[in-house]
Amino acid sequence: MIHTIRFRLTVLYSGLLFVLAALVLGGIYWGLSKTTDQRPYTTEYAKAYRGGEYVGKEEVVFVEEVENAINVRTLATLRDYSLVTLGALFLASLGIGWVLSGRVLRPVRAITRTTEEIQATDLTRRIRLNGPRDELRDLADTVDTMLDRLESAFSAQRRLIDDASHELRSPLTIIRANVDAVLATPDASDEERTRAVAVVDRATTRMTRLVEDLLASARRQGAAFADADLDLGRVVQEASEEYAALAAARGLTLTRRLEQDLAMSGDHDALRRAVANLLSNAVRLSPPDGRVRVAAGREDGWLWTAVADDGPGLAEEDQPRVFDRFWRGESSRRDRHTGLGLAIVRQIVESHGGRVAVFSRLGAGATFVLWLPPLDGTGTAVPAGNPFP
Repeated sequence: MIHTIRFRLTVLYSGLLFVLAALVLGGIYWGLSKTTDQRPYTTEYAKAYRGGEYVGKEEVVFVEEVENAINVRTLATLRDYSLVTLGALFLASLGIGWVLSGRVLRPVRAITRTTEEIQATDLTRRIRLNGPRDELRDLADTVDTMLDRLESAFSAQRRLIDDASHELRSPLTIIRANVDAVLATPDASDEERTRAVAVVDRATTRMTRLVEDLLASARRQGAAFADADLDLGRVVQEASEEYAALAAARGLTLTRRLEQDLAMSGDHDALRRAVANLLSNAVRLSPPDGRVRVAAGREDGWLWTAVADDGPGLAEEDQPRVFDRFWRGESSRRDRHTGLGLAIVRQIVESHGGRVAVFSRLGAGATFVLWLPPLDGTGTAVPAGNPFP
């Protein structure tokens, strides 16, 4: 108990009160002792007569001696009562300090009890401390806010693990089924073996792509960006150059319209990956002889970059879910896409303080727009329209 904050506060309160009372009473005693005469008693004698006859000497008391005796007795009484009062005051202050410190620390005990009951498997508990808006209330609210973030992070982690395990289970099942089928049939033909190897290769490729996207998603959640000044137009230019050959091989026309001086602060590689993911989808989904358009500019104090394609487009009800993890449209399901590319794009952009948007109509292609804050920070509200002409 002597190591608790309550005990230390009690001793501190009592000690301060005792010292102050001792100073006050000591000052009073010192002041009185300086203003009163405390010289030693003196005894005087005088001749005494009774009935005209001399009867001897008797003690005589003078007024000054009476006053001196009263002063000495008063100071002694004041000293004795002061010591008794100090002792009683110290004991009373210990009790009062113990009670008051307990009331002051009651919110801390509530915070401690609640945090002890919270476990990683159940982060729904909150302190929700009532009372005046003081430092302890601010502490409890801060802990509640931290628990909200932890609950969101753990929920996202559990969803990611569940989704990843579900996505990995399918290719693993395919691989095992085909391998078991070939091994269980010693007289399988070369054609059957070749077909099984091709299926296993496709499933392995899908798993590799999924693992790479999962790692990229985890890195983006860590927010460990190497922030530096960069030009968004140059980032988009580099990403589009990487896909120029692939677009030409599929008979697509890749056009660029990039403004100059699009300065911002961020992670060059992460932003290039975000634009590359959009270009990958656009090149993959656009029909032969289609067009893929890339642009970057500035509007209403915000920087933006957009990628438009001539693909199948998105239904209106699918557009709010297109950036969710593992969501795949019909075209992505046909080519076994992982469904993590656009989720990674959103994570990267939001980690840079930006927003993502999609504008599409079913059968008329899609335009994905990334809004990013400029280096000078002049942007206010993110524009809602499509800046792409």
